[in-house]
Amino acid sequence: MPISPLQNILSDFRVLLCSNSPRRKQLLKEIGIDFTIVKNDFIEEINTQLAPKDLVINLSKGKSLAYNKLVDKEILITVDTIVWHDNKYIGKPEDREEAKFILNTLSGDWHDVYSGVTLRNQHIIQSFFDVTRVKFKSFSEEEIDYYIDTYQPYDKAGSYGAQEWLGYIGIEKIEGSFFNVMGLPTHKLYEELICFVRKIKNDL
Repeated sequence: MPISPLQNILSDFRVLLCSNSPRRKQLLKEIGIDFTIVKNDFIEEINTQLAPKDLVINLSKGKSLAYNKLVDKEILITVDTIVWHDNKYIGKPEDREEAKFILNTLSGDWHDVYSGVTLRNQHIIQSFFDVTRVKFKSFSEEEIDYYIDTYQPYDKAGSYGAQEWLGYIGIEKIEGSFFNVMGLPTHKLYEELICFVRKIKNDL
């Protein structure tokens, strides 16, 4: 069976993904990366005084540095995604009431989805971000209630998944990577991983 170009580049390395997100697991698999899931004890502290790009990079770096079991020939990937609307941070809802408030806030308006990604091995750490603009149609209360009750989007920044029902019926326009809205800027990750492996090999 043919191997993908990225699998070939990463053939000497073991890739670790520190994430519980099923969307990130799916996307990483689809771009041709074999990986192992790992966990850490990182506790997020949201500094809303930071610009959104700095916020997501800091969070992804924090997740990376909280994992202290890296060994030679391993590459750790950590990611954090937030929604930014009207110059305000929007994270994951704590309950149904907050999810409904967030979706009513985003209804009929543009918002930005930021993802920060950090790559790390024993010697090198490299971070980058991506941003996507999303325009929602105006939602009815019935639509919001149906989506929350059916999909329970409590693990998702902005209280929605672009790949779910609300995304199908609600996204009117998008500027940037759709996959970034799902939680992983795959196009940038692909190129950054290639550069990262080259840096590692040059340092060996």
